[in-house]
Amino acid sequence: MIPYPNWLDAGDNAWQLIAATLVGLMSIPGIAILYGGLVQRKWVVNTMLMAFTGFSLVLVAWVLWEFKMGFGEPLNSSWPGILGAFVGRPGTIIGSHSEQAQAYIPLVNGPKLMPDFHFSQSTLAYFHFAFAAITPLLFLGSVVGRINIRAWLLFVPLWSTLVYTVNAFLLWGGGWWAGKGALDYSGGYVIHLAAGTSGFVAAAVIGPRLARDRAHGVPNNLPMVAVGAGILWLGWNGFNGGDMYFGGHNAAAAVLNTNLCTAVALLTWVLWDLLVGPQKKPTFLGAVNGMIVGLVAITPAAGFVSGIGAIYIGLIASSLVWLAWTYLPKVPPFNKVDDALGVVYTHGIAGLAGGMLVGIFADPAMFVYLNKDGTSAWSTSGWLYGNVDQLWKQAGAAGTIIVYDAVMTFLILKTLGLFVKLRAPDDVLESGDLAVHDEEAYPAESAVAGSPATSPAPIVPAPDSAAQPRQ
Repeated sequence: MIPYPNWLDAGDNAWQLIAATLVGLMSIPGIAILYGGLVQRKWVVNTMLMAFTGFSLVLVAWVLWEFKMGFGEPLNSSWPGILGAFVGRPGTIIGSHSEQAQAYIPLVNGPKLMPDFHFSQSTLAYFHFAFAAITPLLFLGSVVGRINIRAWLLFVPLWSTLVYTVNAFLLWGGGWWAGKGALDYSGGYVIHLAAGTSGFVAAAVIGPRLARDRAHGVPNNLPMVAVGAGILWLGWNGFNGGDMYFGGHNAAAAVLNTNLCTAVALLTWVLWDLLVGPQKKPTFLGAVNGMIVGLVAITPAAGFVSGIGAIYIGLIASSLVWLAWTYLPKVPPFNKVDDALGVVYTHGIAGLAGGMLVGIFADPAMFVYLNKDGTSAWSTSGWLYGNVDQLWKQAGAAGTIIVYDAVMTFLILKTLGLFVKLRAPDDVLESGDLAVHDEEAYPAESAVAGSPATSPAPIVPAPDSAAQPRQ
């Protein structure tokens, strides 16, 4: 008996499933623990539950209709311009044939723009589900502490269907911007720029947290933040290492570049804090911010740049986001929107910076695909290597993501607002988890023993308003 179809490579299949699992761990427990540690203690349960429910909602929608919208046949290729390669036709992948057939993206594998996959369609679908699931969880950080969980349960599948699938098709599924040559190795635009944009718009539409919560929004558990951040960092090996689709040389280079850029970005943020920060002290939260900026900024570039490029991206992106983090909250519209954990900075601006920097540092000597004799079958180049046009392609793709995602997020929320309150009532916001879930992350001993629920512990004022836990 033959255990594998002749097109399946056990190594590639195993690596894709491992990579997908690493990305999944970034969501649960990664984001749940990271955000759960960053928020006030009265919102820990709510934050973790929204992470778990968001993850589950996307999986159901993904296998029933969304995967084909992001990676299938165009909805109508006869439509003019970008509309003809904007999104795929909805369809399910549930069934023995769909799940066990060879993985295939019609607009990518069909024209032989890349080698045939050596794993099944179910492997490809699960891998990309993990990417789709983490995106709304990232911008959850913009609206924690006031979004109505009923609105969240409706918003996530709608946003994932109407926004995320379009982003994925445009840049990964062979859509319009992919055809133009725009680069996004693993989601700097599709995931992070999208999360920053949509999170900022959602925060503006839903409105701010209670004034007292904004003034005293210190993290409840820094060790918990450290665990979540560590899971994100190492989970990113699957994020960028898996998007090569093959367990080969370029996947290994992408993993090394990811970690190198992240280390440089973390150290850069710490040095900025130490030398010119408001308190001239390095902070752990600052280090986490720098880490996330490095992870995000290298994501669109991981397999297209060399280690030197990764170092420059970490240095430049971390410096840009540190400056934005420090000064933009003082000017409109940033000073008018309560982006609770600063997702617009560490994901939105960092994703934009990384996407533009790949247009500068993409190295043609980084072979993405090889010919049988070992020569380069396909690579790409940026401005430093004579391809200034790549910058315009990167800018055009970024502009499309920003405008489309902002408009659609606004419309989805305004429509939902006609049927359900987007923001929890103020009396509920005063109590947090107890009012919403009848649960607490850190119940008093008397509550554990079975006595009536006690009121939440008093909020301890932050030592300095500059140390707000935006992430």
